[in-house]
Amino acid sequence: MEWSDLRVFLAIAREGTLGGAAQKLGKSQPTMGRRLRALEQAVGQTLFQRTGDGFVLTDEGRAVLTHVEHIEDEALAVQRQLDGLHRELDGPLRISSSDWFGAHLLAPVFADFVKQHPNVVIELLTSQVQFSLPRREADMAFRIQPFEEAEVISRRLMHIPYGVYLRADLERPAAGDGGGTSLITMDANFSGMPDAVWLKAILPRAHVALRSNNRDVQARMCESGAGLAVLPRPLGDAMPRLIRIELGEQPPGRDTFVGYHRDMKRLARLRSLLDFVIERLSDYR
Repeated sequence: MEWSDLRVFLAIAREGTLGGAAQKLGKSQPTMGRRLRALEQAVGQTLFQRTGDGFVLTDEGRAVLTHVEHIEDEALAVQRQLDGLHRELDGPLRISSSDWFGAHLLAPVFADFVKQHPNVVIELLTSQVQFSLPRREADMAFRIQPFEEAEVISRRLMHIPYGVYLRADLERPAAGDGGGTSLITMDANFSGMPDAVWLKAILPRAHVALRSNNRDVQARMCESGAGLAVLPRPLGDAMPRLIRIELGEQPPGRDTFVGYHRDMKRLARLRSLLDFVIERLSDYR
């Protein structure tokens, strides 16, 4: 057995298809199928049941999966330890954050950082997906919830206030329960977000006109005159056609947390970038 074949096995087990696994590893689908067959021949067992919906682990495959995940953990630990000893300000850093936070707060900070340290290459992944720090899917992550992984070093970075916004040339809603008011809010999957719950409670009769899980999209909808939106103030205040209005009380804000794997704490470029971010975003804390 070769570790490269075991990585192929892990990717197929996690993605469920050869195509998805190939995209994950940056390989071709025929290569993935060929390496899987080589692994099955090496262990003398069929590890997946091929179905119309994808690849399903056999009993033998599930038994192998547990051990291969342990091997992966050890291989990643070796890499993290070696990376953590690298003290020069050069090399790549993969950072994960939400869409609007990455675009409006991190992007300008990162641009200034790489001007000072041109040998550092930052890859910013903006997504609702929570990339794994232990698996090296990201080197550092910014999230709105505390990190739960025991091996992750984390801290509260900042508190972000939210506000209610409306296009400046539109009439402000009358005091009351929101009857006749159009709202722009989170989609159904994120309807439990504190600001979405607050908006529904304070304007119970308002009409939901548009939904999106993307704060930038909500801001653009609001700027187009589609209705009220609750937005992070660093985003809403930067939109020149929007004004912030009062509805009797302020919407709840959100804390942002930053985390990285403990094995990376001595990585010079990561520590330098984190200090730079903390200093630049101190005005929001």
